Amino acid sequence: MLKVVVPALALLLLPLSGACAAEITGIPHVVNGDAVTIGKTRIRLAAVAAPGLEQLCINAAGERWTCGLAARDELAKHVESRSWSCQVLRADRYGRSVAKCTMDGEDVAKWLVRSGWATAVTRISHDYAADEAEAKAAKVGLWAGAFIAPPEWRRRNKQAPVLGSLDITRASRATLLHGRSASTPPSPDCAIKGHVNWSGTCIYHLPGSRWYARVTMQPDNGDRWFCSREEAELADCRETKR
Repeated sequence: MLKVVVPALALLLLPLSGACAAEITGIPHVVNGDAVTIGKTRIRLAAVAAPGLEQLCINAAGERWTCGLAARDELAKHVESRSWSCQVLRADRYGRSVAKCTMDGEDVAKWLVRSGWATAVTRISHDYAADEAEAKAAKVGLWAGAFIAPPEWRRRNKQAPVLGSLDITRASRATLLHGRSASTPPSPDCAIKGHVNWSGTCIYHLPGSRWYARVTMQPDNGDRWFCSREEAELADCRETKR
């Protein structure tokens, strides 16, 4: 059951530290490692970042793996069919409710970071910095191998440090900056094509749009799949104008 205490329009006016936050409760549908939907409300967990569904990492054995899918699946497994209670802190510019969510009294974001499936976004809050340090020391989840911090990966920041417990080669670093698949999306829900054109601009194409079928995905060129307009725009991609 979905319970929204304040109207959706009021969410846009809520500050990060607002004392009177909206409360949303219900069984979530896990979209990715740090985002869910409850009813028709899209929720982004505050102050943490999990890898995107297409993100690749390197495991403890030195093999590449789809860490974004793993993070999503681990969260879904942990949730099962239990209800969440989410206190909305604010709405982001894409209309998502940024919230702190608990499940049976457990802080979900804290569990994600401590389990190694998400990183703490310390520019937003230091609430989970100690949990990240614990995950790093224990070499759990993403920290068992090597990875690029999810916010840096979304921007394809070539200067971003490689995190984790492995020393990697230059070729492996290139792997970490690329996405999972050149020909097929990571899931049916992530079929937006992000294509880097001749000028280096990332342009995204929605399924059914004019040029969608003609765009051939080339990971070596920086092309990648997105799950939503918001995800594409967070990665500095713009929608095609034609």
